[in-house]
Amino acid sequence: MTGQPVLATDRLLLRPFTLADAPEVQRIAGDYEIASRALDIPYPYPDGAAETWIATLAPGFEQGVQIVYAVTRRGEPGLVGAVGLTEIDHGHGRAELGFWVAKSCWGRGYATEAARALIEYGFSILGLHRVYGTHFSRNPASGRVMEKCGMGHEAHLREHARKWGVFEDVEVWGILSDDWRERWTAPTIREP
Repeated sequence: MTGQPVLATDRLLLRPFTLADAPEVQRIAGDYEIASRALDIPYPYPDGAAETWIATLAPGFEQGVQIVYAVTRRGEPGLVGAVGLTEIDHGHGRAELGFWVAKSCWGRGYATEAARALIEYGFSILGLHRVYGTHFSRNPASGRVMEKCGMGHEAHLREHARKWGVFEDVEVWGILSDDWRERWTAPTIREP
C-alpha cells in the first residue's frame, strides 16, 4: 500500500492523524465518558500516550493491519473523533470497526457517517468479506451506530472483557460485503 488516502462524506473529512492532533486526542479521548465506553482508552489519559498511539498508525497502515482516521468536519478545524478498521486479516477477509466521537458531537450522526465511509472503503478498496464491531452492552449508542450502518446483531457475550477491573458484557455486530452492496446502492465516499 502507498500513502493512506483521505476520504470525504457529505459532511466529514476522514484524514490520517498527525502528531499535531495529539493534544486534541488526549483531551477528547481522555474525557471520562469516552474512556469508560472504550476497552483500550485509559483514564486519566497519560501525557505522551496520544503521540505514542498516533506514531503506530502509519506503520499499521503500511503493514496492512489497520487503517485509522481522524474524523473532522469538512472545512472546519478540530477533531470530531476517530474511526478505524483494525485487526485487518486479509487471509480471512475481515476487520474490526471501531470509533469514538467527542462528547460535544454526540447525537449528530457523525459516528454513523464516518463508520459507513470506512465500511465502504473496507469492502470496495480493501476487498474485505466481513466487517464486525463490538461494544459494551451498557453502551447501546454504539450498537445503534452499527445498526444504522446495516450491521446485524450477532452475539451477546457475557462478561467477555475487563474494563478497569470489572468484567463487561459485550455485543457483537457484523455485516458481509454482499449484504452491504444490497443495502447501500449509492456510494458513501465522495470527492475530498
